[in-house]
Amino acid sequence: MQQFDHMQKLGKDNMDVAMKTVGTVQKSVQAIAIETADYAKRSFEQGSATLEKLVGARTLDKAVEIQTDYLRQAYEGFVAQSTKMGELYASFARETFKPFEGVAARTTTVSAAR
Repeated sequence: MQQFDHMQKLGKDNMDVAMKTVGTVQKSVQAIAIETADYAKRSFEQGSATLEKLVGARTLDKAVEIQTDYLRQAYEGFVAQSTKMGELYASFARETFKPFEGVAARTTTVSAAR
């Protein structure tokens, strides 16, 4: 009977961990999606503003300057966004697997007790 109670508690604990993980996954995926959409919007707006400037450029030198500024800003924005997304994905992985650390410890303890 004691084994049954222990298995029932272990099953409940595993279900609790699974539910916590689902909540964490939802929050992380939502944060990543929002950040991706924001970056896409900013990139589009920056590209549109640059195109307007290029259309209004009076000389070739001015057009090259506008294009160079755009490329520099786009590169810097991409690097910053890549760093931010890397941090979001790393946090996602840490938070997703954190609840399983306790399960692994309990499983090891139960196995050692036998």
